[in-house]
Amino acid sequence: MPGLTLEHSQLERTPRFAGAPPTPRRPLRVCYLIDELATAGTETQLLALIRRVDRRKVQPYLCLLRGDSPLSRALEPPDVATVRLGAGSLLSPRTLVRAAHFVRFLRRERIDVVQAYFPDSTYFGVPLAWLAGVPHRVRTRNNSGHATTPLHRRLGRLVNRLTTCTLANCGAARESLLRDERPDPETVYVLENGVDLERFKSIPTFEEARANRPPRIGVVANLRRVKGLDVLIRAAASLAVRQHRFLIGIAGEGDERAALQRQIDVAGLTGRVLLRGGCDDVADFLSRLDVAVLCSRAEGLPNAVLEYMAAGRAVVATRVGAVPELIEDAATGLLVPPDDPGALADALERMLTDRPFAASCAAAARERVAAHYSRAAMIRRFEDFYDSLSRS
Repeated sequence: MPGLTLEHSQLERTPRFAGAPPTPRRPLRVCYLIDELATAGTETQLLALIRRVDRRKVQPYLCLLRGDSPLSRALEPPDVATVRLGAGSLLSPRTLVRAAHFVRFLRRERIDVVQAYFPDSTYFGVPLAWLAGVPHRVRTRNNSGHATTPLHRRLGRLVNRLTTCTLANCGAARESLLRDERPDPETVYVLENGVDLERFKSIPTFEEARANRPPRIGVVANLRRVKGLDVLIRAAASLAVRQHRFLIGIAGEGDERAALQRQIDVAGLTGRVLLRGGCDDVADFLSRLDVAVLCSRAEGLPNAVLEYMAAGRAVVATRVGAVPELIEDAATGLLVPPDDPGALADALERMLTDRPFAASCAAAARERVAAHYSRAAMIRRFEDFYDSLSRS
């Protein structure tokens, strides 16, 4: 089909014969629709779900609204039917052609569920899934709505009329959706993310990680204003004035890189605060840290904190979104207000100077994430959700 790329499709249709005995219920056909793939939190969680969901219960498809970048192509799961629509602006006439292709694809493959991520894919996919007769049109909301504009709220309320249910990854995301768009509360479910504990199983414990070196503080975050990295740099300047030894590594890329580097240089922190760029091996990065930080101004349920906990690191995090659901203050980490460099510096100082306290928090955090937020538990939550759809 022109303009539509379908790869790795190994689908088979089961023939039906008059008088034949009933066949077992086929797997639910779920089409996951997202703008494109990246190494950010939502995309990582989606790819984990696609790879690990029980294929006896769910037949996954992946549809990318754009998906033409080299990174997005490299991240495509090799054993899943993948569609790249190549759509640009939703207002472009060319997008109408892509919409027609998408509707034909949904009908041809007899898709049962379209599950859309991010605003553009939601505005594109939910109405077209309704038009194609897809029984279940599912939205996702994995943030606290910090970037939601009045226009997005109006569009969300419109698309909710065609949505059968919405998934949030934490209570904070659910509450923000109810506040912003006022859907029927009974149609909004919370399915928490999970972390792959095996990736962190073999790294040194908090106690083993310390060597004869300055304490190391680290962050895994995209370099965007909402992540509050400028606040961390101001806190680092305060720690330097207090004569503390430390190194800070920031793993991630983004459009704030140049501004953050200027701030580091002006604060006299060159060589002590390092922008390390993208991180292909988060477990290895965290294994070299003493303290891991989330300094965001807003979050949903942050994957970074789940990874910090799984790595058994002492965590300092801002009290935003679902972070208080993950971190119990002074038990599994320390919580501070967002946009407060003084409070952040004080919390970091406590973790750096009170080693037994930091070790206790790190061990408790690792136990908590293993008990409640494993990747296997996340997959079970989604499989139970899909089972409920198949029976409705």
